[in-house]
Amino acid sequence: MSRYINESDPKIVAEQALEWVMKETLSADDITTLSSETLDAFYHHVNPGFLEYRKSVTSGGSYAAIEWRANGPNTLLDIHGNEYLDCLGGYGIFSVGHRNPVVLAAVEMQLKKQPLHSQELLDPLRALLAKVLAKITPGDLKYSFFGNSGTESIEAALKLAKAYQSPHGKFSFIATHGAFHGKSLGSLSATAKPAFREPFMPLLPGFHHVEFGDIAAMKQQVKQCQQNGEGIAAIILEPIQGEGGVIIPPDNYLPEVRALCDDIGALLILDEVQTGMGRTGKMFACEHYHVQPDILCLAKALGGGVMPISATVATEKVFSVLFDNPFIHTTTFGGNPLACAAALATIHVLLSEKLPEKAAINGTFLLNGLKKISAKYPNLIVAVRGMGLLQAIEFNKNETGYAFASEMFREKILVAGTLNNAKSVRIEPPLTITKQQCEHVLSVVEKVLAKLA
Repeated sequence: MSRYINESDPKIVAEQALEWVMKETLSADDITTLSSETLDAFYHHVNPGFLEYRKSVTSGGSYAAIEWRANGPNTLLDIHGNEYLDCLGGYGIFSVGHRNPVVLAAVEMQLKKQPLHSQELLDPLRALLAKVLAKITPGDLKYSFFGNSGTESIEAALKLAKAYQSPHGKFSFIATHGAFHGKSLGSLSATAKPAFREPFMPLLPGFHHVEFGDIAAMKQQVKQCQQNGEGIAAIILEPIQGEGGVIIPPDNYLPEVRALCDDIGALLILDEVQTGMGRTGKMFACEHYHVQPDILCLAKALGGGVMPISATVATEKVFSVLFDNPFIHTTTFGGNPLACAAALATIHVLLSEKLPEKAAINGTFLLNGLKKISAKYPNLIVAVRGMGLLQAIEFNKNETGYAFASEMFREKILVAGTLNNAKSVRIEPPLTITKQQCEHVLSVVEKVLAKLA
């Protein structure tokens, strides 16, 4: 039952909604009321489909686990006080943990000075962040465009590639099956899942998809395009397909794609929205393969789990097409002071606390444990794979994967399926997860698999 006295008065509704923002703690009555109002507002004003989809909502909507606060770097609490070990990490957002104190302090300090920039004066934090990214990214990457989300970073990359290649008559792109690059129209043209694409057809022309990890298929597509007089502007790839099910390519794949791009004069765009910022055991996944892209896309963890920010980083040769008219691709909020402060602090934490290296160590421990346990259940599990702390268990069917994730939720560990491969359940905790917490995850995984067998 809503507590709103007069729901027709927007001022009252807004005031009472703001009260929840200002609350530090919840009484028993608060818990009941907030639960009811959250469910009601999701159903009537957000999207009722989410109530059917979320494991956190019981059948009929009689109970919902509703987030309330972070409770340490790797755990969070719901409004009922239940603590969950976060092995989902906001789909890769929380690399430096929840409410990282260094990131929070940087944002709070900037908040006291200036939350958003004027758009007219030069904003120093955007300049400083671009300089830092030029130092930590591989190869000759030098200039950055900042946005707010992963799909925005891909849109910028596609437009940059088109602007660079249009004088050469090259307008087409090659992407891969299983790819996920976002859901705005440009990035969705590179994304591969039919359920995401079909309602919005026709998408941008000139996008071709081939099997991920198959260099022969890539070369064959290039040949077909060339025979049709269709120039390739860029090849766009995730070094590891995250939403495709944490699919890791053969070791020679990325180097051979890089060589192919060089041969045909195409750009290589690497989407490291999910794999970047230390997730795979190195700052960027392409470093495992010693490959340098022409354009690198970042988001998710770049904001330290505190602010949304994305970056599209390119070489000077490619980015220079924006020099004469920097206004042909801009954004109001991209590169704002709060987001840049968060990103600068995040990079500092990743480097000073050696979190990529820790991700490699704890990731190896966790992956080996999962493989050992999964070997006992060949009737349920197809494969266990991963790199660093980006890992997945692939089950024999979608229903088994969902049942596993649901049982893990009941055991207060958050995991979830991947968007393009529902059989694969991702395990993607903050890079701050401890070995002891990894051991707990393995213990619960074994318990859950025994129950499902």
